[in-house]
Amino acid sequence: MRVFLDLMWYFKQEKSAYISGIIMLLVVAFIQLAPPRIIGIVVDEIAQGTLTGAGLLKWIGILIIAAILMYSLRYYWRIKIFGSAVKLARLLRNQLYNHFTNMSQAFYQKRRTGDLMAHSTNDLQAIQQTAGLGVLTLFDSLATGGFVIVAMATTISWKLTLICLIPLPLMAFLTSWYGTMLHREFHQAQEAFSSLNDKTQESITGIKVIKTFGQEKEDIEDFRKQSEDVVNKNVKVAKIDSLFDPTISIIVGISFFLSIAFGSRYVLNGELTIGQLISFTAYLSLLIWPMLAFGWLFNIVERGRASYDRVKTLLSVRVDIQDQKDALDIVPSGDIQFSVEKFVYPNETDSVLKNINFTIKRGETLGIVGKTGAGKTTLLKLLIRQFEGYEGDIRVGGRSISSYKLEKLREAIGYVPQDHFLFSATVGENIAFAQADASQETIHEAAKVAYIHEDILEFTDGYKTVVGERGVSLSGGQKQRISIARALLMNPEILILDDSLSAVDAKTEEAILSKLKQNRTNKTTIITAHRLSAIQHANLIIVLDDGEVIEKGTHKELLQNNGWYKDMYYRQQLEEIVEHGG
Repeated sequence: MRVFLDLMWYFKQEKSAYISGIIMLLVVAFIQLAPPRIIGIVVDEIAQGTLTGAGLLKWIGILIIAAILMYSLRYYWRIKIFGSAVKLARLLRNQLYNHFTNMSQAFYQKRRTGDLMAHSTNDLQAIQQTAGLGVLTLFDSLATGGFVIVAMATTISWKLTLICLIPLPLMAFLTSWYGTMLHREFHQAQEAFSSLNDKTQESITGIKVIKTFGQEKEDIEDFRKQSEDVVNKNVKVAKIDSLFDPTISIIVGISFFLSIAFGSRYVLNGELTIGQLISFTAYLSLLIWPMLAFGWLFNIVERGRASYDRVKTLLSVRVDIQDQKDALDIVPSGDIQFSVEKFVYPNETDSVLKNINFTIKRGETLGIVGKTGAGKTTLLKLLIRQFEGYEGDIRVGGRSISSYKLEKLREAIGYVPQDHFLFSATVGENIAFAQADASQETIHEAAKVAYIHEDILEFTDGYKTVVGERGVSLSGGQKQRISIARALLMNPEILILDDSLSAVDAKTEEAILSKLKQNRTNKTTIITAHRLSAIQHANLIIVLDDGEVIEKGTHKELLQNNGWYKDMYYRQQLEEIVEHGG
């Protein structure tokens, strides 16, 4: 029952709803004691020949009133208790979502999307059941069972009551044992479901790759195995769950046998009337629900405990990138100074960046080039504070980027990553993502600068064309240019293009760069690229190799160095000549 203690913070928060619901539940449990007692009285009056028509109508009237009261109260306590449980699920779902949006990239590198989705759906459903049906079952079974036992002992026979309760300790022991096993198996079943959820999400997202490599059968087989694992682990849960009802039924059967066997003797001895024995067996019938409810309660509670442990563990993960207490609430602008002595990714040992020192003035363009894996994207991620924990400092406008509020720093930066993510919305909505109230004219202007406006007009519904999930209906170049337009719409102080022109041809690239130069006066632009033509106009170019700056200067200066840059530039020039039939 530990999960109820874990959820006590919420029960206190919604105490008025839970208290009123439980009070109504207790009243119902008390009222339902009347029918068995009335039946016994009527039977005794029939046996004694004292029952009259008026008396029978009186007892029937009382039963009708009791039924109406129980119906009304049951309706309202369900609203109070189950309604509060739904609110808890909503609260936890919002907490999880807020937590996800506040976490850094390192958090998502360690966790699978499907697993996070399972926490937000399956686990929350189990917790909701605990806070609703679990609370109901606990108090209803205790109240009904307690009232019935007291009524049996005080109004009929305490000796017969004790005899009938002899099997209950065995039931308590067995259900507790089943509950421990159920918790362990259900936790494993939830883990298996998370893996299957992640597999499904990954396969659907990567269906193009699967089909391209002809791996449909292998992927289906992998899915079948994981699905079978989920079934097997849930079957284990079901096997343990199925032990509750037979066990409780046997215990109830033994109690009925004891009540009839010993109750008959008491009737023959004159200690009980036949009406009292009938009332006693009717009360014993009311005990069936509390006994069965305890079995269900262990099932619900252990499922809820396993799920709450998983959600609580996830929520306890610390947000590793946070604002300082005195963080500046202004959008940063000015020169950018990099002075990073060393950076190592979390849980890694090798340095990704080292001895990075350069300055780019406001309004200038910085080009970053180097081999794949040289550290170009990592450098940019430090600037936008996706990672911290490096030795050194990065400054914008003379102040460390950590001295600004994270929200304000992100407002200053328009970032176009290598992986161009588009939402399942219209083209116009994707471009206006960071500024939902942008006018059509503003959206069109951003698209023109990104050299995608004409392409969009040729789409079926123009700017109202739905691009499909992750932009599946668009080409790579179109997705890149829509992503650039989205960043440009922000009119950011710092525009970052992380290899964002790789999918466009040289002519389109030149047109985009020309437009950027015209429209970004006094705004800083940072471009990483493999194709040197994208950065040769930059005011400063740095060449990275194995996380270090090996060359630095303008395009002309680097061509005079006889280094990596010059060699790569002439190699690409030669490739271009060959491509054009030279």
